Amino acid sequence: QVQLVESGGGLAQPGGSLRLSCAASGITFSLYGMNWYRQAPGKERELVAMITSGGSTNYADSVKGRFTISRDNPNNTGYLQMNSLKPEDTAIYYCNINVDRAHRYWGQGTQVTVSS
Repeated sequence: QVQLVESGGGLAQPGGSLRLSCAASGITFSLYGMNWYRQAPGKERELVAMITSGGSTNYADSVKGRFTISRDNPNNTGYLQMNSLKPEDTAIYYCNINVDRAHRYWGQGTQVTVSS
């Protein structure tokens, strides 16, 4: 049974930093790409960052230069380092792994609030 568990969310001040973690189990983590999405109140879920199994990364324009996605394959964990946070980064953040079209896995989400 595949399980993704996010942690590391919380309250940060504008300009501050947070690091999110996504611990995976029940899956050979190193074989698959991993994505971070976020959903703000009243908005659609959006892709924030992605990392392939080989370590290539891509980012939404809104977070480019501020967020860094990474992975630790031996520990089956993915990360999202978020720097220079802005109030508009406030959202629930989800990690996601897509094995194939029929098997898409999501974590439960972790709340990030950026406010002074």
